[in-house]
Amino acid sequence: MNLNRALIFGNLTKDPELKSLPSGTKVTSFGVATNRTWKDKNGAKQEEVTFHNVVAFGKQAEVLAQYMKKGKSIFVEGRITNRSWDDKDGTKKYRSEITLENFQFGPSAPGAGGYQASDTSSKEASPSKSKAPEMDTIEYPTEEINPEDIPF
Repeated sequence: MNLNRALIFGNLTKDPELKSLPSGTKVTSFGVATNRTWKDKNGAKQEEVTFHNVVAFGKQAEVLAQYMKKGKSIFVEGRITNRSWDDKDGTKKYRSEITLENFQFGPSAPGAGGYQASDTSSKEASPSKSKAPEMDTIEYPTEEINPEDIPF
């Protein structure tokens, strides 16, 4: 059995570029930066950044080009592909990239200008209203749950 799977979570290094193939299929390409940190043998913190090329096709390409911007976080799942071509000078060029199959938008930082479900005009009109809880938080019950109380 063979397996070709790439899973990365990182930040876009530039805005996605949306183009069309001669067949009419939409394609977008963008870069994602991932990092890892560790302590070396002397206890000093080290960091390594890796840059990944990602390409998406069809509806996913359109959605990514519309909603993603440089610096936003994204989870990418796909397969590693290799391309080669001859440049203007006839030199053979190679590129490894992740061909996107699935993705998820990463969390938005508060005040980052991303999509918000609330109406900002009502906040300005009545500043005395209490702030609504954020959608990203999960409130867990404080009481003990008895498994026999679960109806399934």
